[in-house]
Amino acid sequence: MAITVHLFYTGKDGAARKFAEEMVSSGTAAAIRAEDGNLRYAYFFPMDDPETVLLIDSWRDQEAIDAHHASKMMATIAALREKYDLHMEAERYVSDGMGADEKYIRR
Repeated sequence: MAITVHLFYTGKDGAARKFAEEMVSSGTAAAIRAEDGNLRYAYFFPMDDPETVLLIDSWRDQEAIDAHHASKMMATIAALREKYDLHMEAERYVSDGMGADEKYIRR
């Protein structure tokens, strides 16, 4: 089982992309990826919305997410969100493996 959160960051005048770029260039994204229980931390850019960035953030379990949320990393992320005046939407998913869909996946 894994818990995956899709975070949609939206701003103005390219702010969301600048936020993601700073998260990567500052080493913050890499530090989050190195946290115990992190399975994926990756930014994506919707082709039809230049003002939004999608973060796919996956964790081993709720305890790993709770530890991340309690870490000093959250203050860094919050400060950057404020710096770029971003607004967020979130979706949360719990995976149960691929099951019957596995046969449709080309590896």
